[in-house]
Amino acid sequence: MSELDRVRWHCRRGMLELDLLLHRFLDRHLASLTPDEMERFKEVLDLQDGDLWQLLSGRAEIEDRRLEPIVLMIRGSLSGREATGTPEDTRTQPFRRTT
Repeated sequence: MSELDRVRWHCRRGMLELDLLLHRFLDRHLASLTPDEMERFKEVLDLQDGDLWQLLSGRAEIEDRRLEPIVLMIRGSLSGREATGTPEDTRTQPFRRTT
């Protein structure tokens, strides 16, 4: 199994929301990630599902500042906007009901 296959496999989580978010992020950004960003992404994937969801949805603070750039990029995928690496650009928006 290649390294990229392992990363994709680790994106399969016990929460559908995480599966969708992580795969969307990979589809949009995998080809452009630097080796350092890929290492930080793997570190993020080591988190437990509940902690990971809290972090990526913006409900938890980013304690490890080394992970901040990659977390902000993933949060940008959640909001449907491309992240530029600043918190103001990656805030999650509440879900809106359509009538």
